[in-house]
Amino acid sequence: MNPIHHGRVAFRRSFIILSILFLWSASSAYAQETADFYRQNCMSCHTIGGGRMTGPDLKNITERRDREWLLRFIVDPKGMIDRGDPQAVELLQEYRGVVMPTAPGMSRSRAEALLDLIAAESKLEKSQFAGVQLSDRAFTERDIELGRELFLGRKPFTNGGPSCISCHSVTSVGGLGGGRLGPDLTTVFERYEGRKTLATWLTAPATPIMQSVYKAQPLDAEEVLPLVAYFQHTLQRSPEDPATARLTFVLIGLGGTLLLLGLFDVLWGSRFRAVRRTLVQRKRLELIDEQ
Repeated sequence: MNPIHHGRVAFRRSFIILSILFLWSASSAYAQETADFYRQNCMSCHTIGGGRMTGPDLKNITERRDREWLLRFIVDPKGMIDRGDPQAVELLQEYRGVVMPTAPGMSRSRAEALLDLIAAESKLEKSQFAGVQLSDRAFTERDIELGRELFLGRKPFTNGGPSCISCHSVTSVGGLGGGRLGPDLTTVFERYEGRKTLATWLTAPATPIMQSVYKAQPLDAEEVLPLVAYFQHTLQRSPEDPATARLTFVLIGLGGTLLLLGLFDVLWGSRFRAVRRTLVQRKRLELIDEQ
């Protein structure tokens, strides 16, 4: 065979193989990106084969509903409801008025990739998005206490994430209460309708702030159960006036201000009196000399 021809054939084969590897690598990266997107934006409300939560189970959803309708709904769920789409309104009623938010960065191509992911995961014996497998045993006092320690930050999270009290509060938390950046979590167990939905949300929080904080420092699986136990416990406690902690903070601030003013009076007042005493004495001596 002509050496030049042989070289061209080898080059073409190498080019084809490299092209296939590049496309496969790009496809794998995009698939992983789509999986990460689902985990961060969809998993807190939907499972794939794990049962209904805040939203419906999405296993085989492309077989149950028209794909084109699904694409339009994923891209603009509120718009579909506002336009009176019968299926969208039916879902709104079935899920007690909960409107699915539009995920950040959502587009038709992203929705297409999500539906492909859901279809592929639906064929598996168990999807990676089947939801958190949380024990259904009764919570113990130890679970509740450990959850409280984690919430207050007395026991640090395994992966280094900030404690819940940094941004949230619950009734009867004591002291000055918790943070005000996030909502009060006293009734979060009830709002998320039980342990499974709440546990899934804690595993993959959907809010932008919590995503940015906990994406690199997720809660450990062993920390989710005691937190859920603690939030169930706070739901059962007698609610107190949420303004109590704020009033305590104001009173402490006022007391601290008065104490600080008193301290300044002691420090600067003595200096003032010392200067004044010297001036008075000097003036008296001048008067005596004049006489």
